Amino acid sequence: MGYVSTTKKPTAPSGGWSDLWKQEDYWAMWLGLTIVLLAILLWSTNNHFMNWIVLKIPDYSDYHTGLDYLFTHKNSLLALYLFLLVLCSAAIKVLTGEVKGFLVGFTFLFGLSILVSFLGSWDIMKRYNIETPLLALLAGLLISNFLRIPYWLSTALQTQFYVKFGIVLMGASLPFTLILQAGSTAFAQATIIAVATFLTIYWTGTRFLGLDKRFAATLAAGGSICGVSASIAIGGAVKAEKQHVSIAISLVILFSIVMIFILPLAIKALAILPGPAGAWIGTAEFADAPGMAAAAAINEQAIKTFTLMKVVGRDMFIGIWCFVMALTSITRWEKRYSGTTPNASDIWFRFPKFVLGFIIASIIITILAASTDAVTTKAIDDHVINPIIELRNWAFILTFLSIGLSSRLKELASVGWKPFAAFSAGVLVNIPLGYLLSVVIMGNYWTTIK
Repeated sequence: MGYVSTTKKPTAPSGGWSDLWKQEDYWAMWLGLTIVLLAILLWSTNNHFMNWIVLKIPDYSDYHTGLDYLFTHKNSLLALYLFLLVLCSAAIKVLTGEVKGFLVGFTFLFGLSILVSFLGSWDIMKRYNIETPLLALLAGLLISNFLRIPYWLSTALQTQFYVKFGIVLMGASLPFTLILQAGSTAFAQATIIAVATFLTIYWTGTRFLGLDKRFAATLAAGGSICGVSASIAIGGAVKAEKQHVSIAISLVILFSIVMIFILPLAIKALAILPGPAGAWIGTAEFADAPGMAAAAAINEQAIKTFTLMKVVGRDMFIGIWCFVMALTSITRWEKRYSGTTPNASDIWFRFPKFVLGFIIASIIITILAASTDAVTTKAIDDHVINPIIELRNWAFILTFLSIGLSSRLKELASVGWKPFAAFSAGVLVNIPLGYLLSVVIMGNYWTTIK
């Protein structure tokens, strides 16, 4: 249901060495870091392969100009397609084993991403503030809600994998010193909002709507911590029913899609600067991929502050939340059951490993840039960081297309009024509180993040 990855993952990590090649998070980390190291290696040998394969279609008013650019760079597009296909296929081979279907589906998805990128560079789209990420989402929604998605295409709609892969690459464009500097602020702000939103949804669901405590906790996790991943992780930690986890995921997706359009419009209407805008999106959005789409509709600075708030401030601490909720469930809600005890190692097991890749990528580039002069630093920007940023953008286009192609609005809207009401109560707290902290109180701080 929704844009949950079709990757077959175990219900709980084993904690063994096999996790290093059997989990989606690790594959996103390995592939992202491989690209970072490859870019450095090629630059050090004066090879500009990375610059050659990554394309950014220039803005145009006459479509012939855009078509001429694509035709001129057709070999680079083919190389980019094969490069991403080989990397992603290696992961899919291990994660799902459905390589044949993925090859066909990814080919279609990549072709669609070229079309979306082409249309997104049209000056008419720019005039109406329809950025490429939003266009990708709209295109996917139109297709999935009017046509039946074939199975071979669904195997390529690996939303969670693409966004994690893109976030690892995102680390290469954020200096590690900035992550350390902003990390404590992002965590403090995210904690205030997460606790307030969680308690609002939980109390509304249990005290006013009579929802099961485990169900309410699963809803609250999805609306306050990190969306789909939190609903699944917390649902498992408190032993919620599978149907309740599915409903929580549906509500996360439904509100995330709505926020993709509402937040950028509100930000432009209120004339909020990009830095605080990205931080607000990081607190108000419910999942990484939709939040990235909303931030991308603003600019690069908004993407950076969103990432610091969402990934550093919220995603990193899902393991701690899982441990706390498992402890609460066992000691307060499930006293009649035995044989289950929380374990501090759950904090590590539940920790999103792709965040490690994000941090490591940042450290690698920061150390590299710190040991060079101004001229070399400029070369690193041109031949290492900028190509990685463009590859990240392609990964996010694949993400937004996958969200749209995996989301049927009719299914998302059929979750029942009580869960919807409880989740909505959290939204009514989350959005204004996020605005207050990100724009009014901490606005000057987030503006300095470049």
